Amino acid sequence: MLDDGDRRLLRLWQSDASLTPAELGERVGLSAGKVARRLSRMQETGVIEGISAVIDWSALGYAVEVSLRVTLDKTVPRAFDDFIAAARNVPEVIEIQTFLGRVDVRLNIIARDMTHYHDIYRDRILTLPHIADIEALMQIARIKAEDALPL
Repeated sequence: MLDDGDRRLLRLWQSDASLTPAELGERVGLSAGKVARRLSRMQETGVIEGISAVIDWSALGYAVEVSLRVTLDKTVPRAFDDFIAAARNVPEVIEIQTFLGRVDVRLNIIARDMTHYHDIYRDRILTLPHIADIEALMQIARIKAEDALPL
């Protein structure tokens, strides 16, 4: 589906999405029009889902990130759906993942400080439906966080 030119474009665009079609074209040896058509085609086919800004949460005053491993009460028929719907409404939950195994869901939460985290945990997380068990993992350092694909 993708040729070498598409892969070169995606590699460059992953590293700097602010590059214009003309700048991308200059780097890969294509005209701006061809680059724009290729990018448009990849958006239409779902290869490119969107363009977003990467925000440094710590620059906005969020100094704490906690990963919560949640086990749900599986005796409740809609436990997953109810829990996820409610967790989506917590603004400080920046990521929700589901798993097979002992842990059902992982929530990544950001907070300004430990007092703020405590308030979020007590007032918003512990009130989420169908929690059977919860374990918190405090993030100390992010060693690698790579969203780019090896193209």
